[in-house]
Amino acid sequence: MKTNLLSIYRSLTNFGEKDVFKSTQGRLTRIYSGLLILFLVLFIMIVYSVLYFSILRNQETELETLVRQEAGFLEDYLTTNEKSDFRGIQNQEIVFAGVNQLFYYVVNSNGELIMGNEADPRIRTAVLGILNQRGQNDGEILKDTLHLEGSKKGRGKPGEFFQRERERDVRLIIASQSIYDKGRLVGKLFIGKDISFAYQLFHWLLIILLILGLVFVGVAIFISNAMSKKAMIPISRAFTRQREFVADASHELRTPLSVLLSSLDAIDMTIDTKKEEFTGRLLSNMRQEVKRMTSLVSDLLTLARSDSTIIERTTETFDFLPHAKKAIESVQSLADSKQIKLHLEAPDSLVTTGDPQRLSQLLYILLDNAIKYTPNMGEVWLLLSREGQQMSIRVKDTGIGIRKEDSHRIFERFYRADKSRSRQMGGHGLGLSIAKWIVETHKGTIHISSEIGKGTEFTIRLPLTQ
Repeated sequence: MKTNLLSIYRSLTNFGEKDVFKSTQGRLTRIYSGLLILFLVLFIMIVYSVLYFSILRNQETELETLVRQEAGFLEDYLTTNEKSDFRGIQNQEIVFAGVNQLFYYVVNSNGELIMGNEADPRIRTAVLGILNQRGQNDGEILKDTLHLEGSKKGRGKPGEFFQRERERDVRLIIASQSIYDKGRLVGKLFIGKDISFAYQLFHWLLIILLILGLVFVGVAIFISNAMSKKAMIPISRAFTRQREFVADASHELRTPLSVLLSSLDAIDMTIDTKKEEFTGRLLSNMRQEVKRMTSLVSDLLTLARSDSTIIERTTETFDFLPHAKKAIESVQSLADSKQIKLHLEAPDSLVTTGDPQRLSQLLYILLDNAIKYTPNMGEVWLLLSREGQQMSIRVKDTGIGIRKEDSHRIFERFYRADKSRSRQMGGHGLGLSIAKWIVETHKGTIHISSEIGKGTEFTIRLPLTQ
């Protein structure tokens, strides 16, 4: 029966904390929203990248087509007019302006500019410097950014004013095409296109996508929260049914265990254990196991109640010192069996508010735990004090200590740092879970400090008023 109860309740171990459903739902929400947001981010990146490269590539294709057409027009012009070079045609408009075309320049085979035009006179020096410095092959697209300084407002002919040109950055792409006459290189055509508008479009597109992304992040979190709530419904129902079963089973087992213990006591009184030594040993072992079973059932019932949203405890103002002395007396026999010295240090009175029965149970759990894990001839202290508006409870021992990696898990149900040692000492791994629950229901804190081979200290702080 004991094994069955343990196996049943171990299935609830991961649901031991009151906020386990909230934390699990939170993890599910984070997972769902994370997946949705990841999909959203990938979608935004793909859309932006496709638009970015398609628009830029379209601009480059248009420019390549334009420069080939214009170079062909120049070659046809030379052939039609039976000219071997561009002398005498510098001032003729033979290259037509394209959409967003910033400039065109024609240079001869020696690299000298022989004709050209630009939408903004300020760019000629900068562009020619770029072309001379970097050079360019046919079919290659050259990209650069020009910074144009603002021009001052001036005056030309009487009554004529020049408008001030604003300072701006121009993003341009440049394409080139060689010009041949009967197979002989006679010059080169360069055409530049202003694509600043495209980068402005990308800028606003990115802002719009980010705004939409933020909106959809909120939607994703809302949807994820709804999905996680729906996913938790069957888990919550299953846990409620199991918790009710453990509570009902523990409650129903208390009566037969009490009857069984009373029957063992009655049998013990009717026989002479000195004459029937074997029977006496059997009765003693049975009594010990029934007590352990009763303790386990009581702990399971306590934890089943702790998982409930309703806190079952009384609240009254009382002097805690008599309860501390009574707890010391209750574990004195266990300490004497191991020749362990018990020390109580407390003020003359310590009035607090809370549940006397639960706080006494808290002391018993900590003292019992300290004595069990303290070797023979050791010492255990119970230190009580008042710290401002809080009551401090410290339980120190000279026991085996707890490893640092185990200290954050000792409050888990059924957890044992050393399983073989714990079983030999009769523990079932529920005491500290109950202790933590009692502290939390009194809105207090519990901390542990330990050193292997030197001992452990539990420190509990509880508000004096609830």
